[in-house]
Amino acid sequence: MTREIAVLTNPTSGKGRAAGLDDVVVPRLQRSGASVRRLQGRTAEEAQDLAAACVAEGIDTLVVVGGDGMVHLAIQALAGTSTALGVVPAGTGNDVSRYFGIPRDDTAAAVDSIVAGNIRTIDLGRVGPTYFISVLAGGLDAIVNERVNRMKWPKGQMRYNIATVAALRSFKPISYRVEIDGEELSFEATTLAVGNTSSYGGGMRIAEGADAEDGLLDLVVIGPGTPRQLLTTFPLVFKGAHVDHPMFHRWRGKRITIVASGITAYADGEPIAPLPITVEVVPSALRIITP
Repeated sequence: MTREIAVLTNPTSGKGRAAGLDDVVVPRLQRSGASVRRLQGRTAEEAQDLAAACVAEGIDTLVVVGGDGMVHLAIQALAGTSTALGVVPAGTGNDVSRYFGIPRDDTAAAVDSIVAGNIRTIDLGRVGPTYFISVLAGGLDAIVNERVNRMKWPKGQMRYNIATVAALRSFKPISYRVEIDGEELSFEATTLAVGNTSSYGGGMRIAEGADAEDGLLDLVVIGPGTPRQLLTTFPLVFKGAHVDHPMFHRWRGKRITIVASGITAYADGEPIAPLPITVEVVPSALRIITP
């Protein structure tokens, strides 16, 4: 039976890089013998509708050409279905591809891994009706994400670095009340994140050690500190070395309620909801193609 693949592109991903990659991705998939349909979502709403239509038709694989935002859109339609997700990275952060080992700088290799069709079934996080695949940010990291989304310059990781330094100038620790699988916690923190996978923000390994197939979410916290202490800790996050720092704390659970004031949570780089929120793991919710 001929494999049916839909390729969904966001022409604005990666400053327009995704639109160019589409012309590489589609012919390479066609040469594998697959029946390939080319789709382009001009808006987030249109992209999500196209993804949902593919699932409704029972298509085998939906390939997104774009960044973590496009992956986020796709999983809203794919969660709990038999349609597999393929990813060709073309965004700014590409943290989903980073976690799953999908080549980020070699489009042909990324497509070839989709052709090979190694499918893993992974967990997702969920807030209300909205799914996420990587990390939910609920502290300084969420404030930084909001700043990054407003910035036009620079590109890539440097944008997150600049936004972090700027946010720290006026930042004060946030008071949280958290319930995780019935255990109640209260604390002040700078950063609070919930990881299904390990990284966000273009390689910041905030939830180092998170496992997308263990049926659990990782609640990770960096406690309060002076701006100098936090700036010193910040580079450690890119190596995952912050997990040994005394300001770092981790809990694991299936259901996490987070209460705080003045914070909008972001996940997969997208705004989710103002706190308070409840985050749940949805085990074995997504089929994803990995190398």
